[in-house]
Order: sequence, then C-alpha cells, then structure tokens
Amino acid sequence: MGEQQQSALFPHAAIPDEHVGYRGPTACAAAGITYRQLDYWARTGLVEPTVRGAKGSGSQRLYSFTDILVLKVVKRLLDTGVSLHNIRVAIDHLRSRGTEDLAGVTLFSDGASVYECTSPEEIVDLLQGGQGVFGIAVGGAMKEVTGTLAEFPAERVEGDRIVETSTDELAARRRARTAG
Repeated sequence: MGEQQQSALFPHAAIPDEHVGYRGPTACAAAGITYRQLDYWARTGLVEPTVRGAKGSGSQRLYSFTDILVLKVVKRLLDTGVSLHNIRVAIDHLRSRGTEDLAGVTLFSDGASVYECTSPEEIVDLLQGGQGVFGIAVGGAMKEVTGTLAEFPAERVEGDRIVETSTDELAARRRARTAG
C-alpha cells in the first residue's frame, strides 16, 4: 500500500509501511490477547506475521499494523462467541478486500455468523432482520491499535535483517522514567 493510500485510510495517524513490524508482546498488548493465543493463531495460519515469520528457535516474529488489527478483530469476534472456523472465513474475506476498504467496514455477529456491512443502509437492513447483536467498526479498531502502538518500539526489516528500531519520543520518555 502506498503512502498516499495509507494517509487516505488513516488521515490522523502515520501507519507504518510493510517493512515495519512489532514483536509478539507488543502485538499482544495492542490486540488484547495472550501470547499463547498469538502463538497458536500463528502456528495454525489464522494470523501469521507478515513482516517476519519465525525461523527456528530464538527468531522473532514481527507483526505489521494490519496483522495487529486483524488480531484485534479476531479477539473481538471470539468474545462474541463466534467459532474459530467462522472467524477464519471472515478474516479470509477481509484479507481478500485489501486494506484500502477496511476503514469503512463494520462487522456484525449474532454469535454464530459474521456479517459485513459497508453502508448505514446495510446495517439497518441487518438489524431489522433480527440479526447482528454485536458490531465491530474496523475503522474504530484501527484508531485504537494506532494509539496503542504509539507507545511501543517498531522495527524496520530489510531482507532478514533488522536495520532500525524506532520509537516515538513519548514512549522513549515513559521507558526512561520507569527504568530510572
């Protein structure tokens, strides 16, 4: 996704490019999941890290912003009682759309199925049909993830090497304050 497309999707935040990743503990904190869930979902292919996968013992997975957003959506769907099978179907569908459209998507669940709505009319139709008891505004989840990730360091990867670790100034001050 080009920088211009990213800024249109996220006008109030700078979204890292596809070479910027976050380690597992950061992904867990931003998505509200346990490391055990993260590891299981990566091993089963539900949400695999796209910046850098694990390659043997001691290697670090690095998750992109979009990966972490998907983790957050998966967690919210699980919380509504949706089965992992139905979540896989929904996530595969979202991935096929591309990230350009995600900010305008709202997911609804009745605890069994997942429904995608991209307009207010679709939401009203779904609710009038008696379905959809839980909604996830993907754009809102994006803002939450952006805010949370601002507190953590990101790593830039070129090839198989980490070439830069970045952190925002506020996060650096917080870490310095708690360390000293």
